[in-house]
Amino acid sequence: MTTKHGLITDSFKVVRKARRGGKREKRPSPPPPQREAETETVREKELQKLRQFDLDWRFGPCTGISRLQRWERAKLHGLNPPEEIRWLLSQTHTDSEYNLSLWSEYPL
Repeated sequence: MTTKHGLITDSFKVVRKARRGGKREKRPSPPPPQREAETETVREKELQKLRQFDLDWRFGPCTGISRLQRWERAKLHGLNPPEEIRWLLSQTHTDSEYNLSLWSEYPL
């Protein structure tokens, strides 16, 4: 018969380390993260709508022209672009972030 051998850890003494400094004080929990929807500004919401307009291919390609030109072209061809986009573009006609499409920085 074979004899049962013990584990290698059986030959070492178990040593427990003492805790340093006694009990630790609990740190206050960090504040809960705010929802993105709560922190979104009106400008960010408007720009998001314009980006969605850029990504919607129902109104034709958007490279090489401004958002307003694209909206007018879509209206001319009877594609029914959202009036809200036209209103946003007419209110902010001097801001290039509103006027230029999402793809304006890419070369043709």
